[in-house]
Amino acid sequence: MMKESPIKRRKSRQIMVGNVPVGGNAPISVQSMTNTETCDVPATVAQIQRLAAVGADIVRVSVPSMEAAEAFREIRRQVSLPLVADIHFDYKIALKVAEYGVDCLRINPGNIGSEKRIRAVIDAARDKGIPLRIGVNAGSLGKTLLRKYKEPTAEAMVESALTQIDILDKLDFQDFKISLKASEIFMTLDAYRTLASQIEQPLHLGITEAGGLRSGTVKSAIGLGALLMDGIGDTIRISLAADPVEEIRVGFDILKSLGLRSKGVNLVACPSCSRQNFDVIGVVNQLEARLEDIITPVDVAVIGCIVNGPGEAKVAEIGLTGASPSNLAYVDGKPDHKVDNSKLVDELEAMVRARVAAKLKAEQEQASGAIIARG
Repeated sequence: MMKESPIKRRKSRQIMVGNVPVGGNAPISVQSMTNTETCDVPATVAQIQRLAAVGADIVRVSVPSMEAAEAFREIRRQVSLPLVADIHFDYKIALKVAEYGVDCLRINPGNIGSEKRIRAVIDAARDKGIPLRIGVNAGSLGKTLLRKYKEPTAEAMVESALTQIDILDKLDFQDFKISLKASEIFMTLDAYRTLASQIEQPLHLGITEAGGLRSGTVKSAIGLGALLMDGIGDTIRISLAADPVEEIRVGFDILKSLGLRSKGVNLVACPSCSRQNFDVIGVVNQLEARLEDIITPVDVAVIGCIVNGPGEAKVAEIGLTGASPSNLAYVDGKPDHKVDNSKLVDELEAMVRARVAAKLKAEQEQASGAIIARG
């Protein structure tokens, strides 16, 4: 079973993105961004629904034009997941999506224009209870900072962030989160670590433009993992040149590995060796494919031999240890029944789904009991 993480998280101010708390003692949320054309409402809604199905907490949608703002209005009507509107330059778009029910505005006050325009956006956000996300990116630092620092640096990113924060401070607006993203890991780490000690607002973590599914996952796991182990980070986005659904899966895998969130199947599996009594790799690959729809936490151990198998099985909800002539299945750490090699995948899938059904039933009964107690 997953143990409580020993990580002591940085104390931060809590904001609400729709019904999702970010910061404070809230679980670290996982988000992604649509890559469909926003004006294609059916495609964008379908992608958001796919992201919701794998457990996404928040989804960001690019709104680059008034036409996209009108499309956003219809998207908002069709999905329940909290939505962040990504907006640059045109303050009128921010005002429009605020009217249409956006849950968070991703803007940089410095590129919105005059103080009057910035104040209009902040007043709308304050009036409707909409937080902001300030996003600093090493690839889009202002000309003044690039002249000063010659090239993107962590110091330049922090200065850019503090400049944006100063604008919000002058307008007495504190409900915001902030990100400082670079594609270079060490620059990203330095920037977040520096800013984390200077502000109380929640931090949105990411390694921007991390790469494809494999390379981007590795880079993100190293960069975000280091920050999360420092206790830094309140919400994360894995930036992959891949299906956004994979960003959510990788995000939860990173959090699971640190004991910070538990969603879906936590699969412990040996790399296989000559001691294995069944095709571990084949079984694990099939299981992952079959169980990827599950978002209820379940710990599963699949070990190919009796050397490490019993030990891993005893700390999992469902375990399998390779043995001859039949493998041994465990339930809640105790030997339960034997399984022939030809039935391994089907049997393990059935066991996991039965455990999920039992957990969901228990949750429903608990919720019903709570309602009756209040009533």
